[in-house]
Amino acid sequence: MKTPKSLVRIVSTGRFLPDRVLTNKDLEAMVDTTDEWITERTGVKERRIAGPDLSTAAMGTSAARIALERAAVEAGEVDILIVSTATPDRLLPATACDIQALLGADNAVAFDVSAACSGWLYGLTMAEGFLTAGRGEIALVVASEKMSSIIDWDDRDTCVLFGDGAGAAVVRKSDGVRGILGTHHGSDGRLTELLHRPGGGAVLPMDDEVLKNRDHLVKMSGREVFKNAVRSMADSADQALKQSGLKPDDVDLMIPHQANNRIIEATARYAGIPMEKVYINVDRYGNMSSATIPVAMDEAVEEGRLRPGMNVLTVAFGAGLTWGALAIRW
Repeated sequence: MKTPKSLVRIVSTGRFLPDRVLTNKDLEAMVDTTDEWITERTGVKERRIAGPDLSTAAMGTSAARIALERAAVEAGEVDILIVSTATPDRLLPATACDIQALLGADNAVAFDVSAACSGWLYGLTMAEGFLTAGRGEIALVVASEKMSSIIDWDDRDTCVLFGDGAGAAVVRKSDGVRGILGTHHGSDGRLTELLHRPGGGAVLPMDDEVLKNRDHLVKMSGREVFKNAVRSMADSADQALKQSGLKPDDVDLMIPHQANNRIIEATARYAGIPMEKVYINVDRYGNMSSATIPVAMDEAVEEGRLRPGMNVLTVAFGAGLTWGALAIRW
């Protein structure tokens, strides 16, 4: 199969991480766990935690400003602003509208996408459709997550996994050579209770009982999530590569969702990508939900591991259940 022409490409990235570092040793004093237990099962050594005065919108705005500056784009030139978040500062309005106001992106149409850890990849594909339909020239796709605000800090199975942070990318129309070559997305709402927040919404509104039972916090069936995550991401990776006319051997760098080491390693194995071609930073940041891929992408560029002309594969999986993959020529 001939490699298709790309329609849009990422022209710049940016990231923001809170200053506070929460180590596994710190967690030993908070919950019944050990550094060894966390490291062996997840690969996480530390994560960043946003303080009470640092909002999801503020983190996303900081990442977006860096991406805009690197692209030499003014905020007023942005035509569409898409924000992925599972931790909005409030239920109304969309976090994208708050970021729009903070940036001064007055000419953009702004909205949130809710697809949990897969959200940033969903947002990129939505931006691709918007731009190729002729509805604009420049898109800004942001992922910002304050996971510490929805985690049960008494649950050692979940609280050790997550961290806070934000990433962003400026997307423009492509010259046909560099950019997004193939995409694949999927979801299965029948498995929603494997990873969800049961309370706090319209079905089970926030009240004393919900707070008492901690039903407003993340609940996860780790073993089942693992099996579904690996299978779904490997399949999505295969589909995105086929659509792009690439094979696993053609991939120069794989940037997966940073859920935990075991999921990353199993996904890479099933996708046929050797670990030396896989970018990992879960040890330093934990699982930042949809922000993991843009943060890792920005770091990979900064470190020189992601360079123009390279074939990049990104894969993600999250609550919903949702998943997806993009094949990109950088």
